[in-house]
Amino acid sequence: MLFKKSAKAVRLAQGLPPGQIATTKFPVMTYAGTPRIGLADWRLRVVGLVEQEVELTWEQFLGLPATAVTADFHCVTQWSKLENLWEGVPAKALLELAQPSSSAKAIMVHCYDGYTTNLELGLFWEPNVLFAFRHQGLPLSPDHGGPVRLVVPQRYGWKSAKWVHRLELMEEERPGFWEQRGYHLRGDPENEERFSE
Repeated sequence: MLFKKSAKAVRLAQGLPPGQIATTKFPVMTYAGTPRIGLADWRLRVVGLVEQEVELTWEQFLGLPATAVTADFHCVTQWSKLENLWEGVPAKALLELAQPSSSAKAIMVHCYDGYTTNLELGLFWEPNVLFAFRHQGLPLSPDHGGPVRLVVPQRYGWKSAKWVHRLELMEEERPGFWEQRGYHLRGDPENEERFSE
């Protein structure tokens, strides 16, 4: 006799966080449309509580050591795309260039479309957090954050900000765009931190 697996059993077998459903699609989620950023004009800056402010051109960014990470992507709207291959520059490489001051505890990520999101500084030292320029072996498309997006597998997708251009190191957490609108300050999918209380 065949038994149908429960949704929870399927989720556990796939390694999904609570409340998530696996999909093979990668929906485009944005609040204000896709900005077009020419590579000649693109810059990535690290500012705030750092010993050395950093500004990288596209060529300088590509000159940093790159790595590949395979990680699941979990959207707060309950879909998960499993086993994404991301290629990019590890976040810790940018921290090593800027040398955070001892008082820095958080980062505000600023994007070309005006979007912001906050993250704990400690996450940026994790080996699977990176600034991706390739996805599944192809250059990252503009709709998915190209030329560069942040990838933070430990958090819901709204923390993996698209079209990143500035990292602001701060003394304490400050809410970004969605956090100001009721989303959780941290956004850990394993703990279903979707909304603030």
